[in-house]
Amino acid sequence: MADTKREIERKYESDDSGLPDLTGVAGVDAVVDKGVAHLDATYYDTPDERLAASAITLRRRTGGSDAGWHLKFPIAPGVRDEIRAPLSDTLPRSLAGLVRSRVREAELQPVVRLRSDRDVRDLVDAEGRLLAEVSVDAVRAERLTGDGGSAQWTELEVELADGGDPAFLDKVDKRLRKAGVRPSASASKLARALAETSPKQKRRKKKEQAKEPVTAGDHVLAYVREQRDAIVELDPAVRQDVYDSVHRMRVATRRMRSAFRSYGKVLDRTVTDPVGDELKWLAGELGVDRDAEVLTERLAAALDELPRTLLSGPVRTRLRTWMNARRGGSRRRLTGVLDSKRYLTLLDTLDRLVEDPPLLEAAAGKPEKVIARAVRKDYGKLSDLVEQAIGLEPGHDRDLALHEARKKAKRTRYSAETAAPALGGPASALAKSMKSLQNLLGDHQDSVMTRETLRELSAVAQAAGESSFTYGVLYGREEARAAADEAQLPGAWQEVKDGMQV
Repeated sequence: MADTKREIERKYESDDSGLPDLTGVAGVDAVVDKGVAHLDATYYDTPDERLAASAITLRRRTGGSDAGWHLKFPIAPGVRDEIRAPLSDTLPRSLAGLVRSRVREAELQPVVRLRSDRDVRDLVDAEGRLLAEVSVDAVRAERLTGDGGSAQWTELEVELADGGDPAFLDKVDKRLRKAGVRPSASASKLARALAETSPKQKRRKKKEQAKEPVTAGDHVLAYVREQRDAIVELDPAVRQDVYDSVHRMRVATRRMRSAFRSYGKVLDRTVTDPVGDELKWLAGELGVDRDAEVLTERLAAALDELPRTLLSGPVRTRLRTWMNARRGGSRRRLTGVLDSKRYLTLLDTLDRLVEDPPLLEAAAGKPEKVIARAVRKDYGKLSDLVEQAIGLEPGHDRDLALHEARKKAKRTRYSAETAAPALGGPASALAKSMKSLQNLLGDHQDSVMTRETLRELSAVAQAAGESSFTYGVLYGREEARAAADEAQLPGAWQEVKDGMQV
């Protein structure tokens, strides 16, 4: 079973002078010698080093207090999430799944072996509490692929104690710099090992900075690439059931589909439509959990607002049972989806699409014309839907019309987001107003779905001989909430029209 630890650390170059005196660091009462640990780690990656390209490290390490399998994901400079699993001869399935969106069908193989003699010191306060661990690591690196180069160096590492204040590292940093210690040029031991053990003619080149988008095609592709990256990067979080990760991945699929449809004059839809169908499938699978989460949170909040005199029967228990029945199976199914050949093939397809995009003639055009025209087209379709919905009487037909308008508001928002880097303020303002409109229409649609769920829960409660009174109260409140949303719509829509400048 794996567990996760947030790792906050800083790395420095070191020489034979060892560790500078750190007793003068504010808050440090003592520097405790913890002895020398002998660490032996083998790092795994694909033959084309996909994990390293994403600054992800996967290793099997013996020695020290945390022997086992370690998988590290970058969070921010100097911050990584380390997921650990017990020592075993083969990679645990719990970790294999977390790198599948990068590895896919490729084989993981040993690429580098690092052996380190780690001289450890604990920085503790006056009460003996650990503030940080400082180590001087003498590292010997051996490449296990290709020509098998080797390298060795010494580095100094300062890792913040669990739950510590990151500002403490600034104090240590100030003291180290004053002693002449320089920050390391490499973000990790693996990155340095790969760079220093590669043959000179094959040394990894620094990743080229993305060129500033110029054409309409450049801007659309930048947006599509951003969504592809989000899907791949969110995959491990979805597998770990990290809060809001399912929603964020689902949004990325929708944004990409929206870009394909809005910018059909830029990207050939005979190529992108089949990809969009696969993205729709993935969004549907992701939505099983997400829709249930939204409804549960809404109902739980509504129950919290009710006076006790209006609570009748085991309503909260019934709600938990309803949620668990939907969530348990869907979570297992979703993991299966992310392990499926269909999903991995989709990821490969997205890679090919951004590397060799199906650009049409308009892609070479000026974004001020091509992109602005697409945004105005989406806005026009939204305008027709909203005006139609406002003209309908309250009821089922209006609910459906408002739901369609909500979907079109999303599409207009996403096309405006794509346009913002090229069109500036007007597109950003439109995206912002579309988000507000989307939220209003989304609240209305959530009310529609909540009322359907309340009818379902009420029927189940009655069949079990429980009171349905509270469900009726909640239903009435949801009706009033939906009516309030509908009353706000004409004014909200007028504000959108008045601010439209694209």
